Amino acid sequence: MNYNCSLKRYFGNSIVYIFLILLIPQDLLAQTDPVFKPISADIIKIPSKVLGEDRKVYIYLPPADTLQRDKRYPVLYVLDGDNHFSLMAEYCRYLSRRDVNVVPEMIIIGIPNTNRTRDLTPNHSIIDYDGKPDTSSNSRFKSSGGGNNFLQFIGTELIPYIDAHYKTQPFKIFAGHSFGGITTINCLLTQQDMFNAYIAISPSFWWDNGYLLRLADERLKNNRVMNKRIFYSDADEGMSLSSFHTNLVKFDSIITNRKITGLDHKYVRYPDETHMTEPVKAYYDALRFIFR
Repeated sequence: MNYNCSLKRYFGNSIVYIFLILLIPQDLLAQTDPVFKPISADIIKIPSKVLGEDRKVYIYLPPADTLQRDKRYPVLYVLDGDNHFSLMAEYCRYLSRRDVNVVPEMIIIGIPNTNRTRDLTPNHSIIDYDGKPDTSSNSRFKSSGGGNNFLQFIGTELIPYIDAHYKTQPFKIFAGHSFGGITTINCLLTQQDMFNAYIAISPSFWWDNGYLLRLADERLKNNRVMNKRIFYSDADEGMSLSSFHTNLVKFDSIITNRKITGLDHKYVRYPDETHMTEPVKAYYDALRFIFR
């Protein structure tokens, strides 16, 4: 009996829903269609002489514009591509829709990892988060310090390949989270001409007892000219990860207190998010800041 009642309620409600849908203007229904189409990406391999290995790369391309066949696009390069590529591609695809129109259509390049610690740390160090040396035989920091080599791969091999094979504009964004965050900041400090805008989500400034904070203090001098944009953020990383916040406050103080012409920056804290949920909000806010 309950089963029959459930059926009646189900079909009764379904008729009401169908009736309401029929009343919605068709142009409004059409606006929601793109959201439900699965995103597609090219997957290529680039043989890297710099890294001595083949590197897989994910590429999202905006739909072809039949009215502007020679249209060119800004390019967003996102680290930890195995985790964050799809998120960034969906954000950019939605935010660039004609009925949203708050960012331009973009090409998204996702760079997945082969050896994350090697590629996303700026110098060799075996100092762990607590400031103690990890001398164990299986220390995960053994391979660290390949960050500048990795940036050379991006600057001399990956970017030229993308520019040669796709319709790119000069405007480029570099985005990363955690170790990826210190990689984008290391790029800003050491090879700032590579990108126009930088995103650093919860950058691991604890690395090597604040190596990048010391580098920032040294490189970000008064009266410098840096026509760049940078968004950086942190979250509630827990008591054992509290230095994410204190270190980022120090970095923000360096940027804020120096007289650096053209450096447009924004710091956001997400106290209700964790280290791993923060990118969902932060990447959205970063895109809105860069293209505001």
